[in-house]
Amino acid sequence: MRRKASLILLALAVFFAALSPLMRWYAFPRLAKIPADQYQDMVLEAKDATLLDYGTMKAKKVDKVTIVQTLKGNVEASEKIEKTAGRDVVVWDGLSYVQGPDGKMVSKIPERYIFDAHTQEPVHATGEMVDGDPVKREGIEFKWPFLTEKRDYEYFDAQARVTAPIHYEGEQDFRGVNVYYFEQTIPWTKVPFPQIMPVEGITPESVAKTGTTRWYTTVRKFWVEPTTGAPVYGEEIHKEELRGGTLLGGREKVTAFAGHVKMREDYIRSTVDLVKSQRLLVLLMTSYLPWGFLVLGAGLLSLSLYLEARSRRPGDPSSTETREPEPVSA
Repeated sequence: MRRKASLILLALAVFFAALSPLMRWYAFPRLAKIPADQYQDMVLEAKDATLLDYGTMKAKKVDKVTIVQTLKGNVEASEKIEKTAGRDVVVWDGLSYVQGPDGKMVSKIPERYIFDAHTQEPVHATGEMVDGDPVKREGIEFKWPFLTEKRDYEYFDAQARVTAPIHYEGEQDFRGVNVYYFEQTIPWTKVPFPQIMPVEGITPESVAKTGTTRWYTTVRKFWVEPTTGAPVYGEEIHKEELRGGTLLGGREKVTAFAGHVKMREDYIRSTVDLVKSQRLLVLLMTSYLPWGFLVLGAGLLSLSLYLEARSRRPGDPSSTETREPEPVSA
């Protein structure tokens, strides 16, 4: 009976020991994915900002500029791309909507971001764009990979349409969450005017005829939870200028926007809570279950060997027979 039990335990030990690496290296890449239908929004604010008054073409101080960012999963587009890509793909249709203190639109930039559902690497397909301009992204955008490493990454800047390093600057604690801090600086770069301008009747083409150009620089900061790769907080020190041309009335340049953009407090709290819950799911597949299965397998193996040894122990009453003494004759 003991030997039969030891064989059963041995089989279970082998099963759980084999399940441990399968959970980490086979199941995790196939189960940890961004949902194709995910929708999320984020509100950021730049208080005491500088904003261009297009009526007077002069920069003025305003109490607040609000940026609303939305990312909506396009399931139909992702399924179409998956047929040729040969992997799970997510298509995010994004919109960055900027409004002034009076609630009027300052700029509206649509974007389509196509990426691998697990690795977050960009996938190049028809429709990839920023503000109607076709782009071919290199590097990440919006989200870091699962199990983010302590190293620099390539990050795509949608304003400048360029990819530049975003540097790992150290490990920090952000509201009880262990995070990696990353920072990227985009130097002054000439960028296109938005397709939709804040003043009716003015188009990028009409502005281009005046010889006036648009320039942009930013310092981008992210606090990223490394297990999920999700930013829990972000900031930008953002500046835009219009330079040269007849539109400025002989001036060399004028500030179009300058402000320290930060996530709104209620969105910080909801993002931290969401990331904490998602972190547990990723840890189950990458740490808790693989190590748990391995420890369980080792424990079952030890118990199996113990029962096997008991069943073969010399002098065990259960394995010996009592014999009657034989008579001795002279």
